Amino acid sequence: MFDNTCKFLAENFSADFASWILGTPIPLTELKPSELSTEPIRADSLIFLESAEIILHLEFQTTTDENMALRMLDYWVRIRRKFPTKQIYQTVIYLRPTNSPLASQTSYASELTNHQFQVIRLWEQSPQILQQYQGLLPFVALGQTNNPEEELKQVVKQIEAITNKEIQANLAAATYVISGLALGKEILQRLLRREIMKESVTYQEILLEGKAEGKAEGKAEGLAEGLAEGLAEGLARGQVEATNQIAINMLRSGISIDLIHQLTGLSLEQIQQLSLNQ
Repeated sequence: MFDNTCKFLAENFSADFASWILGTPIPLTELKPSELSTEPIRADSLIFLESAEIILHLEFQTTTDENMALRMLDYWVRIRRKFPTKQIYQTVIYLRPTNSPLASQTSYASELTNHQFQVIRLWEQSPQILQQYQGLLPFVALGQTNNPEEELKQVVKQIEAITNKEIQANLAAATYVISGLALGKEILQRLLRREIMKESVTYQEILLEGKAEGKAEGKAEGLAEGLAEGLAEGLARGQVEATNQIAINMLRSGISIDLIHQLTGLSLEQIQQLSLNQ
């Protein structure tokens, strides 16, 4: 959900991302990765946005990746090959705090190659700057703050003041998903009202994902219970059969029914029935 939500925001609030990263609210449209090369791009965390003059490549990451710098070079080459005259801006946005030096890596360097790209570590970003743009409101709780819950409260007030119900619902749902990286579910459910989010496509995906997980867990639990019950039943059946066989062997050896009853725990009626079946 993090990847899809971030891409949804970048696509639908592209001018906000352009203002934040490029310093100007350039209207951008999504560029499909399939347009860049015959070799498919399978990364779920990236999005390409374009205007007449520029390509903005954004990569959202919750964790670091040692191959990120090489991937950025690879994407740059694909974009340059397809759009040789456009300016290319590449930015990796790290969502979750980390001490890894990879989160500060802004270039790919080898013997004869040096490729530069930008990195944004959200936990170093001012929440006040993020709050200036509707499309960045879902990221505010991940900003530089000692009290993400208080920042989220401010965001909720801004979202509730939005008059466009579709935008309001989508931002509320996106905030629910992304703020989950910094805050617990009980806080999110308390601050973000479900009735606001319910019209959002993102929220519907959350529900569908939850239902799918619930079905999968229920199915797995049912299988586990069924296996456990079957095993227990099989063991019990095997134990009964073994006890009966012992009683039969004792009967054949001429041991009295009373003694067999004491040794096996079988009732007198059960032992008599076994005797009749011999």
